[in-house]
Amino acid sequence: MRLSSKKSPLTWAMHISVVVLVALWLFPTVGLFVSSFRTADQIANTGWWNALFTQERQAPAIRISGDESVVDGEFVIAGNLFDSDKVEISKWGTSSRAPNAFVPGDVVDVGDGASLTVAADGGFRLSGPESFGDSRLPRVFTTATAPPEFTLQNYRFVLFDPGNREGMAKAFFNTLTVTIPATIIPIVIAAFAAYALAWMRFPGRALLIAAVVGLLVVPLQLALIPLLRLHNDIGIGKGYLGVWLAHTGFGLPLAIYLLRNYMVGLPRDIIENARVDGATDFQIFVKIILPLSFPALASFAIFQFLWTWNDLLVALVFLIDSTGETTVMTKQIVELLGTRGGNWEILATSAFVSIAVPLVVFFAMQKYLVRGLLAGSVK
Repeated sequence: MRLSSKKSPLTWAMHISVVVLVALWLFPTVGLFVSSFRTADQIANTGWWNALFTQERQAPAIRISGDESVVDGEFVIAGNLFDSDKVEISKWGTSSRAPNAFVPGDVVDVGDGASLTVAADGGFRLSGPESFGDSRLPRVFTTATAPPEFTLQNYRFVLFDPGNREGMAKAFFNTLTVTIPATIIPIVIAAFAAYALAWMRFPGRALLIAAVVGLLVVPLQLALIPLLRLHNDIGIGKGYLGVWLAHTGFGLPLAIYLLRNYMVGLPRDIIENARVDGATDFQIFVKIILPLSFPALASFAIFQFLWTWNDLLVALVFLIDSTGETTVMTKQIVELLGTRGGNWEILATSAFVSIAVPLVVFFAMQKYLVRGLLAGSVK
């Protein structure tokens, strides 16, 4: 009897669910990436999905300005409303109540015998029988079409502008200073502990394994204040050492549990043969267990790196610094939301800078993630 090749409804439901989840994650990420290269005016007027298309939008009012000259007995101020020569005006006006009253080339009386004309490329000419002096010049409202425009100025401002007090460059390196040691230290400690719990016989081993499993469910918030008091008592409560040890303590239960499950599933014959040949536990651990356990080590490294990089709570508690010398990126973005809440181009660029490194780490090591998560589940 021939088996049906049709997929079951459950399989289709699973595939659709995966596609939906990927789309829910991918669309905001792509939108953030595109927005980080757009200007403030573009972000304010159109969505990121329109970034590749010519856009028609009403620009904010522009006050006429420029040097005055005398031409054929008239006082003239001429110039261009825009810095770009790629903008094309379709309509314009001199009042917010009628911003589209005129078309390019119309000559409009603006009072006191003065006249104003605006060309399609944004060029204007204001002329009058008397000098304009210090008088208030008219405003121009425009509706214009502009081609797609992308800029690196957002990244220059966020990362390299020396006058930018809210720059992310220092916060970026501060975050690396916190994340790299806070990822390496628990891996080193957990690898030794996992080997001991998996392959060494000693009294109380089962109780230690049960304690590790129990610590997995201890809420982070429950331990913050006691741990901070302990750090303050021994003098490490306001620096990198304190936050390294805090992340190490919070990450060790998962690390030990994950690595122990992987190591206990390794072939017993290899380890017993090494002991018969006279290898010590340290030699077995370094030369056999660690190379074979690389998928589990990489899997935990991904988890720990992402969690530490995106952490805000532990940094706020253990990096108390009013000078900003140890500010991490998550805290810096929170401050940007308060000081630059309307500068969406700066916020988008800062946010994408903060997620760029985790994305690189995840995609570079994601092939080990599933292997590490399935550690010990199949014999």
